Amino acid sequence: MFYETGANAHGLKHDPFKAIVAPRPIGWIGTKAADGRRNLSPYSFFNAVSDRPKLVMFSSSGHKDSVTNIEETGVFTCSLASRHLASQMNASSVAVPHGVDEFDIAKLTAVTGRLVDAPYVGEAYAALECRMTQILRPVDVDGRESGNWVVFGQVVGIHISPEIIRDGLLDMAVARPLGRMGYMDYSDGGADVFAMMRPKA
Repeated sequence: MFYETGANAHGLKHDPFKAIVAPRPIGWIGTKAADGRRNLSPYSFFNAVSDRPKLVMFSSSGHKDSVTNIEETGVFTCSLASRHLASQMNASSVAVPHGVDEFDIAKLTAVTGRLVDAPYVGEAYAALECRMTQILRPVDVDGRESGNWVVFGQVVGIHISPEIIRDGLLDMAVARPLGRMGYMDYSDGGADVFAMMRPKA
């Protein structure tokens, strides 16, 4: 089959684009507003951009609290979303009013970074502390801004649990990082694919 994306005439039940670009790592982004209120949200448009310097990015569909908080403070964290925290990660994706603490909703421990004033998930096997370097709006082929905000950050500190270190390497069979597979599907690096429906507020 072939379809032009502008017409979105794929004829399928759901748009297959995000299922084709998969698995996508999940950036579990922790931020704090200027007034101190915490936020934790998972983003499946997330990845490493560069190793020297260490840069990561995530893209927010809409100007959400994560973006607002980073604009205010210039810092954020990325916690590793692993299989053992899949339910909590999913719980933190709920759409709630500004200022509601997703750490509390997901029953997770919020730990303040050592180098940045932003919270990360204490139960996560790894976390990145980041300083924002850029926020931009991508444009389409006609130069029109999309409805997304892309946040770039430089990693200034890394937390790693000894539980996932084997022979001086990270054992990803233990870490089992989650990847978004499109639709409501996820994987954890193995052959199995499982579904999680996003919670309703």
